[in-house]
Amino acid sequence: MGKRYVTIKDIAKVANVSINTVSRALNNKPDINEETKKKILKIADELGYVKNATASSLRNRKTKTIGVIFKDITNPFFVEVLKGIEKATKENDYSLILIDVEKNYEVEKKALKLMFEKRVDGILISPVRNQKQKSDKFQALVNLNIPYVIVGDHFEGMDADEIYADDFKGGYLATKHLIENGKKKILFLDVYNHNFVSYSRFSGYKKALKEYNIRFSKKMVYTIEEDMIAAYEKINELIKEKVDFDGIFCFNDILAYGALKALREHNINVPEKVAVVGYDDIIYSSIIDLTTIKIPKFELGFKAFNLLLEKINNKRHKPEKIILDIDLIKRKTT
Repeated sequence: MGKRYVTIKDIAKVANVSINTVSRALNNKPDINEETKKKILKIADELGYVKNATASSLRNRKTKTIGVIFKDITNPFFVEVLKGIEKATKENDYSLILIDVEKNYEVEKKALKLMFEKRVDGILISPVRNQKQKSDKFQALVNLNIPYVIVGDHFEGMDADEIYADDFKGGYLATKHLIENGKKKILFLDVYNHNFVSYSRFSGYKKALKEYNIRFSKKMVYTIEEDMIAAYEKINELIKEKVDFDGIFCFNDILAYGALKALREHNINVPEKVAVVGYDDIIYSSIIDLTTIKIPKFELGFKAFNLLLEKINNKRHKPEKIILDIDLIKRKTT
């Protein structure tokens, strides 16, 4: 015979109280004597009572579960964001379902479908960019009336809740710092995602050049895949081609790691000959003393969940945009 789960009826029998009293205690209702509540909770714990989340969700029409869809969980940036989300979910008695879509739009569509099937209360998404992005995935969320928050990105003209960093300022400060350290031939190592984040960092880069009367050249901007090897190969290639540069502003720290490896293999002194600035300040950057732009990743995740929770609980109807400030972290690569 299979194991029989403990019910509130069992607890009521042992505690010698009514089923309604047990229900009020387990649901932390105010209209119950504190001593009685403590007694009931103690008995429930001793009996091994587990709340029936499915039954509760049917009554409340909430599953107390959110979906988290990230485009690349192998990136330490998203790991730190996830820590913030997890902290916030625990504080609010929520669970989460995490899906890594590996930068694949079709996988992302399937992930969204799965979230619908799981009846999640809301979704936090760091979206994969695609030409159909507005008419496709986000419209499906709107049609199904599922609250969602876009994490770490911004879509022009969309009535959506978003939370992201001030990447224009970040690109500006990174480039300004290189210039103030005597660098004038600054490469911008960008990535192929063509999103608001990339454009903002690039725009900040251009603003700093203009402010210091340094002519912008498209020949100093290189777009590559978002991985360390691609950055290593590109800088290696530029060195061999004798491209003249004395600074590198990288889209993120991962690209900076690859760039530094190439520079060191060619015995190019960092930062004397070439200075390097990354972006994100992920966990390993302090170890290798990389100068970088710090995004408050934990805060990004924590606030993203609370923004979503407001929507889930119908406490806010108008979309909100939260822009987090960034910091320049000066280390030994500049």
